[in-house]
Amino acid sequence: MSRTLKTAAALAALSLTIAGCANEEGGNEGGGGGGAEGLKTLQAQTSIDVPKDALKAAGDGKAKCAAGTTIAFIGAMTGDNAQLGINEYNGVQLAINEHNKSNKDCQVQFKKYDTEGDPTKATGPVTQAVGDKNIVGVIGLPFSGESKATGAIFEQAGLVHITPSATNPGLTGNGWKTFFRGLGNDNVQGPAAAILAEKLGAKKVYLVMDDSDYGIGLGGTAKKALTEKKLLAGEDKVTTKQKDFSSTVQKIVNSKADAIFYAGYYAEGAPLNQQLVAKGFKGAFIGPDGVKDDQFIKLSGDSSKNAYFTCPCIPGELIPEFASAYKGVANAAPGTYSVESYDAAAILLAGLQKGNTDRPKLLNFVKTYDGQGLSKKVKWDDKGELSDLAVYGYKVDGGKIVSVGKLD
Repeated sequence: MSRTLKTAAALAALSLTIAGCANEEGGNEGGGGGGAEGLKTLQAQTSIDVPKDALKAAGDGKAKCAAGTTIAFIGAMTGDNAQLGINEYNGVQLAINEHNKSNKDCQVQFKKYDTEGDPTKATGPVTQAVGDKNIVGVIGLPFSGESKATGAIFEQAGLVHITPSATNPGLTGNGWKTFFRGLGNDNVQGPAAAILAEKLGAKKVYLVMDDSDYGIGLGGTAKKALTEKKLLAGEDKVTTKQKDFSSTVQKIVNSKADAIFYAGYYAEGAPLNQQLVAKGFKGAFIGPDGVKDDQFIKLSGDSSKNAYFTCPCIPGELIPEFASAYKGVANAAPGTYSVESYDAAAILLAGLQKGNTDRPKLLNFVKTYDGQGLSKKVKWDDKGELSDLAVYGYKVDGGKIVSVGKLD
């Protein structure tokens, strides 16, 4: 699930304060965590600048389209990691609401298809969606495994789809012309994990990855970066749906690592961290975008106080206008990839507003799109990759996830 708003660069600088023998987030005092007493604390980012020309979903209000014209979201709405999908379709819903309010002659329908985030279940909803000729564009799929399993179906149907969060680098190596990634991939997020560990002052980082396409891809790029920086203390693998991490926990404690990086999702990341802390680990838990969610805090409880995250996603709560509008739709603050999903939907809607109301025309519009979104400058290469590759760091602070700025 990896990034640059040039105008935000100055505001995103990380401010480091030496925490001595106690970490601001919950008392790193060494012991089972190895060198945790040397960790630093990162100050929260308080504001972000959004360019004035950032695309808004409402357009100019002059759009015309046929009745029934539809945009779809396909992704996890239920399942172990459903909150990541929910964050995304709420962002899409906001964009469609704004468009429809402004454009009385082009009322776009919105259909949602639940994949449960499971690659083995995703082909059914995708097949159903591509069979609906009213659907001219799709936001999704959120996860790398389900994206890999369904890309060929979209390709055969000529249906454009923009993923706000699937980051496995190999997805754009399949020759698909309908697949577009609305963020940087794990070739950028993996190195960002090593940068964040360095900024925390970590000397030894233990790498744990799950068995998903996402975890394997991210784990590989993180391992390379940690090895190059001579931070890698060891590595281990776990599986999705795993509950007991005692073997991995013991390996981490034995390594004397002062931080771990977990490449996977929050459903397993939360109990892993909880069991680590219970064993006496005093170091930092660093997770990627697949872990960065309030559900991690709920599942991990007090042990989440040691958590930091990497994410190729902008902190939507620091964009007041967007945060307020999103709360009106979701009754919650923007989550991971809420802004990126809004941007993806706004681009599809901009295409409709310019008269690209069938699949071939909308696909061509996206291929040639070049504009500023809320989250980043958007322009894709011929593989569907962006050139704007910002990654942000985050931490748990007072029971909330807050940004600590851009990782560069």
